[in-house]
Amino acid sequence: MRLKTKDMILIALFAALTAIGAFIKIPTPLVPFTLQYLFCAYSGILLGAKHGLYSQLLYLGVGLMGFPVFTQGGGLTYIFQPTFGYIIGFSLCSYIIGRLTEKLDKITLTGLLGPILAGMSVVYLCGIIHLFLIMNFYLGKSLSIKAAILAGLFPFVFTDLIYSVLIALTASVIVPSLRKLGLVGNVSH
Repeated sequence: MRLKTKDMILIALFAALTAIGAFIKIPTPLVPFTLQYLFCAYSGILLGAKHGLYSQLLYLGVGLMGFPVFTQGGGLTYIFQPTFGYIIGFSLCSYIIGRLTEKLDKITLTGLLGPILAGMSVVYLCGIIHLFLIMNFYLGKSLSIKAAILAGLFPFVFTDLIYSVLIALTASVIVPSLRKLGLVGNVSH
């Protein structure tokens, strides 16, 4: 696998944007509200499945190496944070959105909503499962799956649905222009 310099720069840029999104946050009891999902979704749409995945894996790797790019720091022990599942979900989200978007011949608001909502669903699935497991089996606190869903989904899903529509709306305008310029394509990288 050989990456072009432009691709490496874009991958690093979206990893950095995701890190910045971690620090634009509103604290809530278990899971803070951040802008990470926004940048994760854009990475899949603009970079494609493979490079979008790489950007989120880079973000994940930098954080696990100890750089404080996650909402509450960094390091290998971060995997024991209740919110780490969402970070895992970002990588899968970016890949899924990218893969489904690459299959679209025409980028439209309605065409993008499916891939974006599929990616968002994966973030929540990974996040809620990890939240449930860490709370019950590592922290030793009793948390039902219903309580995990209430804490890890409901406070944020409405805002993320609004973000999803805004992402689809802006991308439906931006991506066709970028395709005409040859800056993004609709085939796998």
